Amino acid sequence: MNASYKKYILNFKRPSGTSRGILTTKETWFLLLEENGRQGIGECGILRSLSYDDRPGYEEQLKWTCDNIHLGPEKLWEELKEFPSIQFGVEMAFRSLKAESPFLLFPSDFTEGSEAIPINGLVWMGEEAFMKEQIVQKIDQGFDCIKLKIGAIDFEKEMGLLKFIRKEFSAEDIEIRVDANGGFTPAEALEKLKGLSDLQLHSIEQPVRQGQFEVMADLCQRSPLPIALDEELIGVTDVTKKKELLQTIKPQYLIFKPSLIGGFRGTEEWKLLAEEQGTGWWITSALESNVGLNAIAQYTYTLHNPMSQGLGTGGLYTNNFDSPLEVKKGQLWYEPHKEWTFNL
Repeated sequence: MNASYKKYILNFKRPSGTSRGILTTKETWFLLLEENGRQGIGECGILRSLSYDDRPGYEEQLKWTCDNIHLGPEKLWEELKEFPSIQFGVEMAFRSLKAESPFLLFPSDFTEGSEAIPINGLVWMGEEAFMKEQIVQKIDQGFDCIKLKIGAIDFEKEMGLLKFIRKEFSAEDIEIRVDANGGFTPAEALEKLKGLSDLQLHSIEQPVRQGQFEVMADLCQRSPLPIALDEELIGVTDVTKKKELLQTIKPQYLIFKPSLIGGFRGTEEWKLLAEEQGTGWWITSALESNVGLNAIAQYTYTLHNPMSQGLGTGGLYTNNFDSPLEVKKGQLWYEPHKEWTFNL
């Protein structure tokens, strides 16, 4: 078996605002396997400043992985615990190599085009007018679940945007989720959560920054608004530590980003622990190209979670790969008659 890797820079159609600044490009890496004329493709979707494996030596670790590809997916997954995005790339590449086609990883009614995955419409951070424009656009496009990233502008203006939605649409008509990306201070968090809860929101992701277990546990207990953990899961690689985190914080929801938590296997570990203590969950992509998004979407469908998933990021880039994935009326569809274009 031959293994190689290649870097690829994705260019945003429009600079996208996050709590970590404005993004104009997104770096990703592809792991390419070849054996007996077959090809396997895996995406190592590192997210700089957020990924646990954003550290010196990332490319060297990719090279080591290629040099030791003979170890196989199980052994490599164990060896790569400090590099969750490479863990995921390895899982994806091996599954791709064995598949009927390199992009058909989990055959299902989804990949046959007869079933879709409900997804949320993502509203990016930005000026008030820009965010309002996105909200109107998402509703016009048929989304009944909208997720807003908050923390970029004045909190009262963000409350105004949420009130704008609620004035027109009830909680039965439009589900609203917000993501604070750890933007609230412990001192102000509970009061802000109380204000947000008046607007009948579904949940808030990561109200305070990760690593403050006692603060987050207290918020999850006292908040009138359900709390979802996102960044809090990143870097927790030991199963015992995962269980300890959930039992300490007792969140209402978890959000799984396979590229950031060790791929399919890492997601399964968190999912089993969450279900043991009655914690809800959903899955979100993390700015991968359509290759990574495709793998995440196909896997997500097999779990049959009826909630809206966070898989609507495929249209963000000018140089993404043509794929069968298509968003229609708030759902992600796979159009099997459409061809892939994968040129590095």
